[in-house]
Amino acid sequence: MKIDKLNIDGKKDTIDISEKIVAARVNEKLVSHVLYKTNANYKGRKAKTKQKNEITGSTSKIYAQKGTGNARHASKKAPIFVGGGVAHGPKGELSYKKRKLNKSEKKLSIASIITKKNKLKDLIILDDFQNVISKTKEMNNILIKFKAKNSIIIADKKSKDNIFKSIRNIPNVKITDVNHFSAYDLAKFKKIVFTETSIKELEKRY
Repeated sequence: MKIDKLNIDGKKDTIDISEKIVAARVNEKLVSHVLYKTNANYKGRKAKTKQKNEITGSTSKIYAQKGTGNARHASKKAPIFVGGGVAHGPKGELSYKKRKLNKSEKKLSIASIITKKNKLKDLIILDDFQNVISKTKEMNNILIKFKAKNSIIIADKKSKDNIFKSIRNIPNVKITDVNHFSAYDLAKFKKIVFTETSIKELEKRY
């Protein structure tokens, strides 16, 4: 499928991209499912309370089982006593089960989001950045020109190296490569920007 490709001056050309990426079936249910799992996995599970077996102290029985007139108790570590363990409390990150995503879910959800962005004219394909852009102001002007002030830029290695310093301090813009982005990243930003080489690298995986 032929779609527009731009250079940094705004001149248009065309590039042929597989329909599996830019004209796939948009599966909203799958995307929602993947975003839910990804978002859940991002959350920290740091709260932790000590269970009965983690409390330091004597394990001896506090008084005789019978004959005292009191209820039966074991050690002071029981959750009903002050300073004892906490029953059913949070157990920290080690006990939290990560929600797994299989490869097909990842691929289909990414294709669905890219296709939707393409339909909304929020997908931009740029020529590779052949020259180093070191000034943030210059890079900012390029983003303004393409209305990409809220965007994720998925660049090839050379392009990423050439523009990384100028883009890292611009808010609401993330730069990455084809190996380090997820469906969550694509959905988070309004615009998706690919360099020509990076979109071709992604195409090979489909």
